[in-house]
Amino acid sequence: MVLFNHSSSMTFMLMGVPGLESQHIWLSLPFTSMLLAILIGNGAILFLVITQTTLHTPMYLLLALLMVADLISTLALLPKVLCLFWFDDRVIAVYACFTQMFFIHGASVVRSALLVAMAFDRFVAVCEPLRYNTILSRSLVGRLGLVALAKGVILILPMPLLLQRLTFCHRIIPHTYCDHMAVVKMACGNTRPNRIYGLFVVLLVVGLDLLLIGLSYVFILQTVVRLNSRDATFKALNTCSAHFFVILITYVPGLFSSITHRIGRTIPPYAHIILANLYLLIPSVFNPIIYGIKMKEIRDRVVKCLCR
Repeated sequence: MVLFNHSSSMTFMLMGVPGLESQHIWLSLPFTSMLLAILIGNGAILFLVITQTTLHTPMYLLLALLMVADLISTLALLPKVLCLFWFDDRVIAVYACFTQMFFIHGASVVRSALLVAMAFDRFVAVCEPLRYNTILSRSLVGRLGLVALAKGVILILPMPLLLQRLTFCHRIIPHTYCDHMAVVKMACGNTRPNRIYGLFVVLLVVGLDLLLIGLSYVFILQTVVRLNSRDATFKALNTCSAHFFVILITYVPGLFSSITHRIGRTIPPYAHIILANLYLLIPSVFNPIIYGIKMKEIRDRVVKCLCR
């Protein structure tokens, strides 16, 4: 058995989509389309929030931070994937692999933390509307953004650091990118600390964040039920609708991918790999579409820019 250390000269080989290597050119078409959609959609909303002073409110500032997290995740993932599909460029240096892993998983943690902050924003908007501007000041939004960033860095940084202590028996990663568990499986020796820490991060991020989001919506529903006016009820629910749809497209594909890994033993490997990519890309593709459709201020700004 050949052993590989983690020196700077070591490289991994990305297999791509196992079983569909001959179809990589065709697979590049939807991935290229998603890249263009993400760059245009997220970039447009980010540009509007930055340039339009009327959008400098807590909700839109948090939305802008979410767009930044989506762009970072996409730019860490898709360029290498497209190089693999277009040019059969499978080689990735070990530290480039660890860096890609850090930014992809770190951006996912930041995105989840921002969704919690946005749930708190919706809670204040519905349950304490008269104190909204007092509670959610710009300084608080800035602190929430820094907390989300710190959470992503603190939780994900140990992953590549723990990997550096390992010796690798294999170099071919059966994936399109450097997923943490895919790289852990390439190592020989005791990988239990890596596996335990990876599971800890998943449970902490998904479990705790979904719990906090769920509590926010429980309080929101309690407030909505007490409203006597049908118009007020509809307005309150419409206020939360965009955020609720974003939560669905963020967590449901990830949970579905995780379930198929554990119980879908008859599902071919290429389906798992494609699902893992879609789990990262679907939120980035649809977030600007959802907010563009549901948020009147963004619709009005887009229409005005197009008319010009």
